[in-house]
Amino acid sequence: MRSLVSDLLQLRLDEQHEGKLHKKLYNAIRLSILDGSLPTQSRLPPSRDLAAQLNVSRNTVLTVYEQLLAEGYVVSRTGSGTFVAGTVPDSLLSAPLTAGEKLSASLPSQLSARGQHLLSHSNASARQWGAFLPGVPDINAFPHALLRKIQSRVSRKPQAIQLSYSNAGGSSALQQALVEYLRVTRSVRCNAEQILITEGIHQAIDLVSRMLCNPGDLAWIEEPAYWGIRNVLAVNGVNLQAIEVDRSGMNPPEPGDTPPKLIFVTPSHQYPLGCVMSLERRQRLLALARQTGSWIIEDDYDSEFRFSGQPIPALQGLVDDAPVIYTGTFSKTLYPGLRLGYLVLPRPLMQALKTAHAELYRGGRLLDQEALAQFIREGHYTAHIRRMRLLYARRRARLAQLITDYLGKEALSEFNDNAGLHLVLSLPASCDDVALAQTANVRGILVRPLSRYYSGDRSARGLLMGFAAMEEEEMEPVFAELAALIRETSGSKNSAR
Repeated sequence: MRSLVSDLLQLRLDEQHEGKLHKKLYNAIRLSILDGSLPTQSRLPPSRDLAAQLNVSRNTVLTVYEQLLAEGYVVSRTGSGTFVAGTVPDSLLSAPLTAGEKLSASLPSQLSARGQHLLSHSNASARQWGAFLPGVPDINAFPHALLRKIQSRVSRKPQAIQLSYSNAGGSSALQQALVEYLRVTRSVRCNAEQILITEGIHQAIDLVSRMLCNPGDLAWIEEPAYWGIRNVLAVNGVNLQAIEVDRSGMNPPEPGDTPPKLIFVTPSHQYPLGCVMSLERRQRLLALARQTGSWIIEDDYDSEFRFSGQPIPALQGLVDDAPVIYTGTFSKTLYPGLRLGYLVLPRPLMQALKTAHAELYRGGRLLDQEALAQFIREGHYTAHIRRMRLLYARRRARLAQLITDYLGKEALSEFNDNAGLHLVLSLPASCDDVALAQTANVRGILVRPLSRYYSGDRSARGLLMGFAAMEEEEMEPVFAELAALIRETSGSKNSAR
């Protein structure tokens, strides 16, 4: 028997005459949620039933459900099914760009000073999927069915140890798979005991800063830098010194009377500007860290996606026993909702940080880690990265072409290296990139203002624009609207189109 929901979705599908099937089904469900046709907390049909009722493949329905889940439109309840979320992301479109601006005027007095600082500097976007959102991969292009097959195989006869807490830093199978992968692709020198599996980069930074810094200790960060690093360090009482980045990466000064305990860098693809740290700077940074007893935190967040030239070796592997804590993530190569990353720890810190991780976070998810290890060992991971590298190269080229066609060559930042998942669009100094991004966000164009990544002088003006999750043919109409908004905001009449 057909359900009322399937009848509604069939009507919505029939109204759409163009686009791929999974896109049309996604739009049909999303619009039905937004206009109230599918009320909050209402249950969606099981994927198998909906596929049969709409005469589509079950994989299509699963892909759409997973995307809606990732974006917050629906929630999954184990054993019960998939339900419309209580609050959907689009209801937040009229909110300010950052939660911090909204919260700063109404923070509860009961919060600690650190808690109030964290919330008043929050920059997390209310929406995590959409046109030109930077830092997000194409989750639809991931082989979900293949990973589910491996997960099913792993979970048929789980070992007791795989269902308990982890106090060894994660799955030994995943640790060994990462050793082999990192040795070949990133020239990282380590063994399996040095690998610590984390739930992403934020947990990794939190662990490192808690264990290696006392309140008031100094850390160097890049200027500009990822805002998440600043917030995690600040909430742990670490003082920050922003070190300017130029075309050769961070330019480390003489350490002075108070050397840094930690030095955070993104040498292979600086975030957010996109430059690569030169060999001379890398060697100088390593020498400085040895001299001062500092630890370098190398964030290698998206080095897999380099579209020309040779791969940039990791800083960690340049010398033996480098004073480097190497961090990596699967958020860019697979998908952010997986929440898996890793640290490669220097031997002197290895056991202490693994023990601390077990005490603070009670590691687990060993079945997921085992499945991912098999995904890597069977060659699926490198094959997926190769496919995505080709796909993202085309999308990057398309966005770069649109920027130069509509706004001129000067609008494409000089820092943009041929790598990563985003481009920086330069704006005139007179343009308020925060206000511009906020207006664009309300219109569903999810760019981020460059000035938000600076801790000091915010004279730099620009927009971070992601291209990974947008198909080439979908880019121009959205970019044309953004270009018109930029010209309107900056008062410029010039346009190549």
